Amino acid sequence: MSNNAPDQFGRGPVPGSRGLLPLFPLSTVLVPGLVMPMHIFEPRYRRLVADLLEQPEGERRFGVVAIREGIEIGRDGARALHKVGTTAEVDEIDQLPDGRYALLVTGGTRFRVDAVDKSAAPYLTAQVEYLEELPGPSATQLVPRVIKQYRAYREVIAPWTAEESAPTRLTDDPQLLSYLVASTTVLDLSERQALLEEVTTTDRLRRALKLLRRETVITDVLQSLPSTDFARVEINLN
Repeated sequence: MSNNAPDQFGRGPVPGSRGLLPLFPLSTVLVPGLVMPMHIFEPRYRRLVADLLEQPEGERRFGVVAIREGIEIGRDGARALHKVGTTAEVDEIDQLPDGRYALLVTGGTRFRVDAVDKSAAPYLTAQVEYLEELPGPSATQLVPRVIKQYRAYREVIAPWTAEESAPTRLTDDPQLLSYLVASTTVLDLSERQALLEEVTTTDRLRRALKLLRRETVITDVLQSLPSTDFARVEINLN
């Protein structure tokens, strides 16, 4: 495991550094701050968890990368991966009686995959560069507009979502707000991945504002249609 100095969320590798990271391809996007439960059942990922358990608690992490082509199951199921992912900082590991594991992880530091190694371990590993969080110009000025549009969006989707799925509070921190919107807006994988990959917080907030406007209008028009399925996620703003 690589450098363990704090990142912008107080955990994980130093942005700008490089290191070796185990990879876990998923059909979803993990963003910084997002809390995600995981069930581990494939033998190769059981081995990954066993390897993590040999590390000190503060250094138990792996990389989550979204699958561009393929599926999650099977060694060759994920045929192509997105280049930017997020470290999964392990909060809890529970081993089940049948050998499976239940994990609770929190998104930490974004990284870019430089090279993937399929032979070093039963699971994928990669040389990665940990990405810095650059504020960009006008990030703070965008916050009130994004919050206003996000509240309008939450209002129109309220009939289809559980009350507990909504964030209990909104933050005026531009970076945290950009990731809250990225993780709690109903988007397809490519759009959520595009938000993750934005170079600056300003760029992410601008893209998020456009997506929120679009989704608010579409949902408002279609709100009378049944069987609309909205994603439910948790986010940790600590």
